[in-house]
Amino acid sequence: MTYDVGAVERRAILNRTKSVTLVGASANPARPSYFVATYLLSSTRYEVNFVNPRLDTLFGKPVYASLEDVPGELDLISVFRKHDDLPQVAEEVVDAGARTLWLQLGLWHEPVADRAREAGLDVVMNRCVKIEHARFAGGLHLAGFNTGVISSRRQSAP
Repeated sequence: MTYDVGAVERRAILNRTKSVTLVGASANPARPSYFVATYLLSSTRYEVNFVNPRLDTLFGKPVYASLEDVPGELDLISVFRKHDDLPQVAEEVVDAGARTLWLQLGLWHEPVADRAREAGLDVVMNRCVKIEHARFAGGLHLAGFNTGVISSRRQSAP
């Protein structure tokens, strides 16, 4: 079975997604989950939830101790946890009834993907939900930021 989800499938997943829950959300601005959270909150239509048992709030929103504590239906679960934690996280995602398990950049775990797919979930591995959303929304610059400039002219060197 192939585990590299194509661009068309990733775009379809992001287009149908209504909520994104970040498992392993961090209040540390140097952490990737913090950067992704700021992007999702400011640049998308998604309802964004956070899971981290060591935090109470993040960006003025409640942070939940576990996926089972998050109210409402869970759609896309974006995971920022270490590799060894992924099997347990996958079980929680399946138990929560989510639609998509999304493992962030650097995370690849085929048995976890098998388990999630057997439960009927879509699985994306080793991709950043922020980068993929920005790619399809037209806001991805070489550095990964939206410059706000639309031009066909080559930029001059600084």
